[in-house]
Amino acid sequence: MSGRVEPPDGTPEGAPGGGDDEYRSLVFDESFIKAARLQEFSAQERLDDEEHAAVRSRPVSALGRRTGLGFSRQGLVLVLLIVLAFGTAIYMGIRNPYQTPPKLGSEPMRSEMLPLAPRGMVPGATAADLFEHSPAAQFRAGADGVVLPPVRRSEHFSESQVLAALTTAKDYVVESSLDPNVLTGEGVRRVRLLLNTRQQEQFDHSLDSPRNDGRHAGTAWMVRFDPARTALADPRVRVNGTLAVHEAGPNALEVVADHVFVYAVRPADAGEGEDAKRNASLFSVRREMRFHFDADDLRNHQLSVRQSSMRAGPMNCADDPSDTLSPLLAGQRAKDAGLAGTDPYARGRSTASMCGLLAASAQPSPDRPSH
Repeated sequence: MSGRVEPPDGTPEGAPGGGDDEYRSLVFDESFIKAARLQEFSAQERLDDEEHAAVRSRPVSALGRRTGLGFSRQGLVLVLLIVLAFGTAIYMGIRNPYQTPPKLGSEPMRSEMLPLAPRGMVPGATAADLFEHSPAAQFRAGADGVVLPPVRRSEHFSESQVLAALTTAKDYVVESSLDPNVLTGEGVRRVRLLLNTRQQEQFDHSLDSPRNDGRHAGTAWMVRFDPARTALADPRVRVNGTLAVHEAGPNALEVVADHVFVYAVRPADAGEGEDAKRNASLFSVRREMRFHFDADDLRNHQLSVRQSSMRAGPMNCADDPSDTLSPLLAGQRAKDAGLAGTDPYARGRSTASMCGLLAASAQPSPDRPSH
């Protein structure tokens, strides 16, 4: 019998020349057979045409659907999905609706100033006598007069945040109204540092080019006198007023400071003798400030000044108060009196629009016995 004949039970395991050992690593499953590039003609096809070759090539379309081209399409789809995912990530990164919105510029400070001119001569005496016989007799001196209200949490802010707003507002009031260096025009740095950085540019412009335009008056930010004309007869300024805090929305707090400051002043060239001490006069400033705080301000111990309203006298109505205040000193008279009586110690707005009349009740009367 010619040819190889396998034993009925197959080649014994481990026997040399076993066919299974030689092709053991090859598995000719259906997918492998269908993926072959060459296909053998069937027996009937070979009988019908003896000149046929033994094999034929598969059509390219069938090949593409069943083999490598199909894989390439899957790879292409995968690449497109990856590119789409990266594109979506980049787009969402740029247009992410949850990212922190950019900060807007701080609202500019607005101010108004009402000078108060007296009808008669400005009274003069020692600072102690003037304070004793004035409405400021019971006022506290210096920062002790700027009193914090009871601190309670609000709807959207904790107690510590409310306290931070009130404390920063008090610091601004003290630095801008009571510091002798600020009052005499020698220093502004500590006031500037309390301002939000977005508002410091307006502050700088107000000092470099002061104008009485409701936006750029240096005296709207702080009380200060011309040191060439006015000196402090007593560095202890008398103060009385209130601080009030409320929410200006879910993301902001506002503090309103309403205080009367009474300064004992004298001529800068009067010297330091007894005559100079008896030549003091009082200058009263009613100052209402509205401060704004956002979350960053509370963390940074800063604020924005939204509004500054001031009534001050005795002074001339025609004097420009944009850079410094010019008090009328002891024995001086106003060039022109105001049109309506205004008491800076009284709450409520004045009816005067350009220049007020300093009410007699607001001036000291050292010749009269104290209350």
